[in-house]
Amino acid sequence: MENPYRLNINQIQRFLPHRAPFLLIDRILEIHPVGDLDAAPPVAQVGTRVVALKNITFNEPYFQGHFPGFSIVPGVLILEMMAQAASFSVYPNMEKDMDRLCRDFQCILVGVDGARFRKPVVPGDSLKIETQVTKCRGKLWAFQCTVSVEGHRVAEAEILANLIANSNPELR
Repeated sequence: MENPYRLNINQIQRFLPHRAPFLLIDRILEIHPVGDLDAAPPVAQVGTRVVALKNITFNEPYFQGHFPGFSIVPGVLILEMMAQAASFSVYPNMEKDMDRLCRDFQCILVGVDGARFRKPVVPGDSLKIETQVTKCRGKLWAFQCTVSVEGHRVAEAEILANLIANSNPELR
């Protein structure tokens, strides 16, 4: 099946509110939605897969302090990359009314379970970030995420996110 969801940085910025230096996804390579795209989320999205790319360069701002002489990507930023990639699970459903839905809703990271960092990520690495929706309960979503470099797993985690309305006063 052809993948119509190959997104460049301009399309990513239209969807995600993040900006440099905290926009941590360079490209969406694939989105594989499950079920009827017109069905009301979230139950219809269980099984949806996203594959994203992040190229690590020595110019990343965090390398100035993490660590001089031994540059490695902080694990917490790898988790954020997973979360940003996972948020694209709802992209196919939002595509028809992207501007309104991106303005009215935010996907907020609320939990991380089973995080493992198996190998340091260093400048020159190209990260392949893969996420899959494993559960949806109301506004709470769970994702199984893995990150690999050249086919070797370097990190994994289950992340939890909450899809909330921007009218929430706690977000202001």
